[in-house]
Amino acid sequence: MVSRTRPLKTRRAPHLTNSIGKRLDPRELLSSGDKQIDFDRLMTLAGRDVVSARDFDRETIIELCKFAALLELTEIASHHLLDGKLVITAFFEASTRTRLSFESAVQRLDGRIVSVPDGKTTGVAKGESLRDIGEMFNTYGDLVVMRHPETESLDQIRQHLLLPIINAGNGSGEHPTQAMIDIYTLLKWRPDLALDDCPADSAVHLAIIGTPGNMRAVKSFAMLALLFPTAFKRITVVSEMADPFGVELAAAIEASSVPVDVTNDVTDVLRDVDVIYINSIALLGDSYKQLDSRFKLDADRPLKDGAVILHPLARRDELDRSLDETEHNLYFAQAASAVFLRQALLITVLDRLHTLPPGVPYLAS
Repeated sequence: MVSRTRPLKTRRAPHLTNSIGKRLDPRELLSSGDKQIDFDRLMTLAGRDVVSARDFDRETIIELCKFAALLELTEIASHHLLDGKLVITAFFEASTRTRLSFESAVQRLDGRIVSVPDGKTTGVAKGESLRDIGEMFNTYGDLVVMRHPETESLDQIRQHLLLPIINAGNGSGEHPTQAMIDIYTLLKWRPDLALDDCPADSAVHLAIIGTPGNMRAVKSFAMLALLFPTAFKRITVVSEMADPFGVELAAAIEASSVPVDVTNDVTDVLRDVDVIYINSIALLGDSYKQLDSRFKLDADRPLKDGAVILHPLARRDELDRSLDETEHNLYFAQAASAVFLRQALLITVLDRLHTLPPGVPYLAS
């Protein structure tokens, strides 16, 4: 049940936004379709690990996005939803946006942070195993957010870890919360995409530039996109590799009704697609590889009118700054969505939905 103690104040406009590029109003998502948030569905996430995009279904993702929109429109900090909760942010691999947005999300909800900002400062530098670190974490906090350069790291730390863990990126594996942010951004941009019967003329053609099988954020995003068969009428992967998917994503494609094709000709694709998702870095073996120059985007590319670009950031020269002040820039709005989606996830996983105060439309199940 949702607490009925203090009223919740709404904002007339989102609290945080991007300075350039498309600016998105979360009210449009909340005013479309079923306006009520299904808190019963969200309550099923309490205590769960968030390891893979495959752990979620379409309906749960939509409810998380609606909850994030509510938080984006709400003055929530004074209600201390995570008061008494301690989150361990364990980043054994470099991170700026993911780590800071998680820590911002926690602290804006009055939770507390114990941080590992650099794996070199931990016992790992002396040969300590992740298995033993997981055992130690059990007494240090209530939830772990971890990024690690090794794909197998989650399996290792979860051998003894009793706390719920959120995967913030594991080698070439996945980055599920980034994918949720990406979907949240698209649903704010085009709320019709969340409808069970998304109109055919609202469905979008998505292009993914890169190799999803080796790009964890892109892989997780593609897996979530495949859950929306009426919203994505086609997915075209633009890659220099003949098989850019990998085993897990290939299986998800096989199970989905969304048509997926592959090409290495980016110019022809750009004339037709509505959404372009681009990233620069792929993990191949033990080294990183950047996109070929043929696939780079700038303002001179033949982009379709109204098409938008997503990028998980940080970028290099694959996404030129000449696009920043154009109608195609959705990537800064994407970054601005991160704190709110992660707040929604933290509140649900830490089982704090019951602390929500009343007083806002949509705050009923």
